[in-house]
Amino acid sequence: MQKIYSLVAGKTVLTLFLLILTAGLAKAQSVYLPQSYQFYQKFNGQIYSKGSLKHTSLRPFLIDSTVSTRYTELMNIGVDTTRKSWVSRKLFNEHLIQVNKKDFTFYGDFLSENIWGHDFDDPNTKPAYFHPIGVGPKAKLGLNTRGFQFGGTVGSKFSFYTSGYENQAVFPSYYNRYVDSLGFVPGQGYDRSFGKTTKDYSYVTALLSYTPIKELNITLGQDKTFIGDGYRSLLLSDFAANYPMLRVTANVSKFQYMMMWTMLQDINEKKFDSFGSNRRKYGLFHYLDYNVTNSLSLGFFNAVIIPEADVNGNRRGFDINYINPIVFIPGSGPSSQPANTMVGFTGKYKFLDKNAIYAQYLIDKLQSGSGGKNRTGLQLGARGGDIFGVKNLSYIMEYNTVQPDTYSDNQTLTYYTFYGQPLGHPLGANFKEYLGIMNYTAGRFDFQGQLTYSRYGYDGTVFDYGYNQSMRQYPAAVRFPLGPGVTTSVRYAEGTVSFMVNPKYNFRFELAGLYRDERNALGSKKTAMISFGLRTTFRNLYHDF
Repeated sequence: MQKIYSLVAGKTVLTLFLLILTAGLAKAQSVYLPQSYQFYQKFNGQIYSKGSLKHTSLRPFLIDSTVSTRYTELMNIGVDTTRKSWVSRKLFNEHLIQVNKKDFTFYGDFLSENIWGHDFDDPNTKPAYFHPIGVGPKAKLGLNTRGFQFGGTVGSKFSFYTSGYENQAVFPSYYNRYVDSLGFVPGQGYDRSFGKTTKDYSYVTALLSYTPIKELNITLGQDKTFIGDGYRSLLLSDFAANYPMLRVTANVSKFQYMMMWTMLQDINEKKFDSFGSNRRKYGLFHYLDYNVTNSLSLGFFNAVIIPEADVNGNRRGFDINYINPIVFIPGSGPSSQPANTMVGFTGKYKFLDKNAIYAQYLIDKLQSGSGGKNRTGLQLGARGGDIFGVKNLSYIMEYNTVQPDTYSDNQTLTYYTFYGQPLGHPLGANFKEYLGIMNYTAGRFDFQGQLTYSRYGYDGTVFDYGYNQSMRQYPAAVRFPLGPGVTTSVRYAEGTVSFMVNPKYNFRFELAGLYRDERNALGSKKTAMISFGLRTTFRNLYHDF
């Protein structure tokens, strides 16, 4: 049954692709700006200016008039137009492949990341053996990535982007434990090493974007979506892997409205078809953002996770409610069809020019038949750019907390996860977190420092209190205050210094230091790591949890 449905779904996606492509050839669209905190915070001075009405809480952005000037400036850091040789231009100034015609643009790059690392608190006394570039110098920890990116535009209303990465890595012990427990590298792909020390995994993004009129954008492909003004998001974050999605965004006057349909998977549930494919579930998302004034914005969010089939593998059939475009209408169909429904609210206020305070409030289990009381999450934060009158000096301070069992459901298939990874905060639920990040860019140099403190209830061996969202939840009749399980605290500090080589694909040398101290009644685990190497791309990948 699932194989038949996959064929129908594939034909539907192909039809949508052809329709968008055909329309795009006639018109074409704005350029996609990949979501990355390290890159996006450099726009703080523009998007959080009191003179800007830009909707800032739905990402990735499309490059519009608000950010285009700053984007051009960032894409020309260190660029020297007097360079004439092909090698020097491609190394420092340009994309490897670059075509600019009146009605067509195209670029392409080879991407590589080669990192050498060492953990001074790692008790492992074995000699270094990993080759970050495949040959030559060895390291105890490291990363060897080969990849590509291609993108471009057709006319002014159609754009496309794709990237792919093949990776081998040896991670620090705390991150390695997470990968081994899940069988998946968070935010990226399956661990094909099957528990070996050196992890082997891939990562792919593919997008088609069409803007028939300036008020409407249609995006089809495989990517992530982030909702909020913070470093984290409790509503929908970019922590999990890329998922297949169709996203429609409308901008009318002071309103921005996003509708998104996704196909998600679960790696823990029983598999039904002969190929052993993962169980699947639909994700329906709505987000409405309203700029009340130049300073005040309010947002309204809802999400519904619906299983494709019941516990016996019987598909429930297509429900017309699933394509409902109205926010706060769950879209889960009749009550006999189980679904996990959440709603949320966002707010932002610019209290000084280029500075803003922001908040999120999540409510889970609004349906009266779900049992127990509502489960909630709260985020409070402040961020800004060009602080103290210093250009390119940015900051963010943030507090996050989510109650136990939030995002979970009566059946694990409809948990708010993708491949077992949270679609919200990386810590899942049952935690408190405080974080602060500062960033300063001076010419080609970029400096960033981060401090984080989190406290969560480590999961027991039988029931899940929220931290591990791939486990079954605690019985619905029992509720705890924040902190059940083994109380665990994590202190995290990281500092990076990078030197830009080519801004077109964020090719840079990077030196980083990381300290992590995890403690609970079972013991303590420390990481004191230093790393150095080459990095490229604008991907947003998290290891600060």
